[in-house]
Amino acid sequence: MKKAFVSLLWILFLLGASAREEGLAEGKPRLVTLPFLIEKDPVCPICHTVFRRGEILRGSQHTLTKLLYQKMAQKGIFELLPLEKVEEAFLQKGRVPFEREIRSSSIELGRELGGEFLFLGFLFRFEERVGSSWGAERPASVAFDLHLFRLRDGREVWSARMDEVQRPLSENLLKFGSFLRRKARWLTAEELASVGMDERLMRLPGPTELEEMR
Repeated sequence: MKKAFVSLLWILFLLGASAREEGLAEGKPRLVTLPFLIEKDPVCPICHTVFRRGEILRGSQHTLTKLLYQKMAQKGIFELLPLEKVEEAFLQKGRVPFEREIRSSSIELGRELGGEFLFLGFLFRFEERVGSSWGAERPASVAFDLHLFRLRDGREVWSARMDEVQRPLSENLLKFGSFLRRKARWLTAEELASVGMDERLMRLPGPTELEEMR
């Protein structure tokens, strides 16, 4: 009888834990991740930050979009709308509304998709490394920025930017930690973008703090 009672308590505990996990999952705010937009003009249309000009490798905007989506999925603090659904809605809208007014058009699309937050990113430079991981004739170079909007009021609640040409440790001994995160070797442009994005997303506040920002 005692064993049966203990077993019943254990089952109830597991059911309760499962329900709590489901509740937490359901309670996560929905995040819309728009495809990165290529900016040939090296000035961000949102914050007007000026970036260094450079080449943009074909298809690199898709690489950055997937990186951001994967990293936000790993953080687990948002419910992510599927990229395919977002990209389909983005293409249906066409380029014209976004060329006219990128901020308001993006926020409108995010609301139509039922999102609560929206990531909007711009790509300014994506130059591939020339050479190998142990000896580069030209290092990888990446520049992009990110803007996170709260859709209930259209407020920008967080932003980050990266504008980096990979440098050897000998040029800046103060960045030893950064050098190690870059695996102490010459990275590809995708690897450099990935490390840089990780460093910036580490400073992203949680949903509760983002909701309370004024």
